[in-house]
Amino acid sequence: MVGPLHGVNVVELAGLGAAPFGAMLLADLGAEVVRVDRAADVGVQAVDAVLRRGRRSVAVDLKHPAGAEVVLRLVERADALIEGFRPGVAERLGVGPDACMARNPRLVYGRFTGWGQDGPLAGAAGHDIDYIAVAGVLGAMGPAGGRPVPPLNLAGDFGGGGALGALGVVAALLDVARGGRGQVVDAAMVDGAALLTTLFHGLLAGGMWAGERGANLLDGGAPFYDVYETADGRHVAVGPLEHQFWGLLLDKLGLDAAGLPDRMDRAAWPALRERLAAVFRTRTRDEWSDLLEGTDACVAPVLSLAEAPAHPHNRERGAFVEVGGVTQPAPAPRFSRTPPPAPAPPPRPGEHTDAVLADWGFTRAEVDALAGDGAVRREG
Repeated sequence: MVGPLHGVNVVELAGLGAAPFGAMLLADLGAEVVRVDRAADVGVQAVDAVLRRGRRSVAVDLKHPAGAEVVLRLVERADALIEGFRPGVAERLGVGPDACMARNPRLVYGRFTGWGQDGPLAGAAGHDIDYIAVAGVLGAMGPAGGRPVPPLNLAGDFGGGGALGALGVVAALLDVARGGRGQVVDAAMVDGAALLTTLFHGLLAGGMWAGERGANLLDGGAPFYDVYETADGRHVAVGPLEHQFWGLLLDKLGLDAAGLPDRMDRAAWPALRERLAAVFRTRTRDEWSDLLEGTDACVAPVLSLAEAPAHPHNRERGAFVEVGGVTQPAPAPRFSRTPPPAPAPPPRPGEHTDAVLADWGFTRAEVDALAGDGAVRREG
């Protein structure tokens, strides 16, 4: 159990959001990822520590005159580097693409940012909510007549940023393996979030998507693709888009299609939703699950984060694992021949400074000198 990226060496410069998630995905798939934490963070408990699983940590002061050289020495043995600084910061620290690729022309340099490396907003601060707003994602989320609702930070930080950025790094590594040279991967969350809306731009162009929220097939506008409250105040997700699945749902609910409005008549959607809502309020969420889950009626219980790991399907597939005492999603996707090992617990900043530097070519005397001079720090 080594994972399909076994043998790939990655240097991750500590950051937030998309970059650590992308690095986590690479580590989950078997890459050796060394996280370069800030020396000042040694002894500090991180709120996003769960995203740091599966790698080792070396603590470096990049503002120290010798700090950049430590990273450049690591780069010499790396296949890829990931950073999430604003444009120009890595260059000012002496670890930008030119400096790194001068040491290692085959290096893939992944830059995970919100706005990207150019454009009028490139130098501005921002967070997931800002990037998905400009990408058009946020404006499509929310109830009819209501305000846009942020979809957590899934579409920007993790989907459009970290996941697509990791894909870009792997694609560039594949190009290097085929004889190409290293290159910079500009993974901007605003670009990635926009990419996730490709289908809806096609629907919009074809006149099949209304401009307002909550009025379309997949945004809660259609009564046969929505969430309904149950008798116990919880909810079920209902999504029988296909005609045959809709017919099965009606049979299970005891409803006669002949006595209902035409489900493809948008003007009739409010009345149809009221009928369905009244039925779903007659039983609890789990009672509906017992009746409908596992059938082609396309109904599932809406579970909380705490409930999801205990669901029988998730348990059977091992979709969640415990790492460092924390229950969390398991690595995905699955591989038949090279399944990755269980993720290691997240490192404490500087926990592996001596071991990492020794493994990556530093002598003990060099490590002691760097630590004594403050360029690197050891935990404790």
